[in-house]
Amino acid sequence: MKPDAIPRCAPVLVVCGLAFETAIAAGPGVVAVRGPGPVRVAAAIEALAGHGDGWAGILSFGCAGALDPSLRAGDCVVASRVDTLAADPAWTQALMERLPRARFGALAGLDAPLATRAAKAALWQESGALAVDMESHAAALAARRLQLPFAAVRVVLDPAWRSLPPCALAALREDGGTDLKAFLRALTPGDLGPLALLALDAWRARSSLRRVHAQLGTGLAPSRSHAAQRECR
Repeated sequence: MKPDAIPRCAPVLVVCGLAFETAIAAGPGVVAVRGPGPVRVAAAIEALAGHGDGWAGILSFGCAGALDPSLRAGDCVVASRVDTLAADPAWTQALMERLPRARFGALAGLDAPLATRAAKAALWQESGALAVDMESHAAALAARRLQLPFAAVRVVLDPAWRSLPPCALAALREDGGTDLKAFLRALTPGDLGPLALLALDAWRARSSLRRVHAQLGTGLAPSRSHAAQRECR
């Protein structure tokens, strides 16, 4: 879709995984939906499709797990593609101009968390993707179906060399919340060290995601014509 074909003042549909990501993304000109996971994302987009004045594009925004071992918690990735689905070149270029320190490359999409260091290494070798998440592929498929521009900006939460403690996965509810009882049942003394590192990584990722959102500003959406920008103010 060319910039001048984007509906004037149309919001961008932002797809996130967890509640804190959605809270960071929220703001004027944004309609946010969240998973976690592709099934919840696809259902949320389907429920919204056809209502209102349409969207300027679909942006996947939030955290990801690193596959490339050189990425650290808080590093930003702007996607060239998700699996085999290419991101919109003009939108992606605009994102990179606002995020000059971001890594540019492929994202992988999975339907379930990738928890172990060995699994991350295997997927990196297989796909060549920089990072992986559970929502970007659903967002990209929806954008293709709806003939909308698609882009993805993800911040690394867990590095490739670190496995997630099983109790952290056990605590994740289907709606993205935390099941404290399940967490306590799964917690073992050996999890305390990895949990502390995960908490530090999560703090870095959340802080970085806020900075990324601030850097993007109005660039969160695909570029509009100058006339449309003036009219939307």
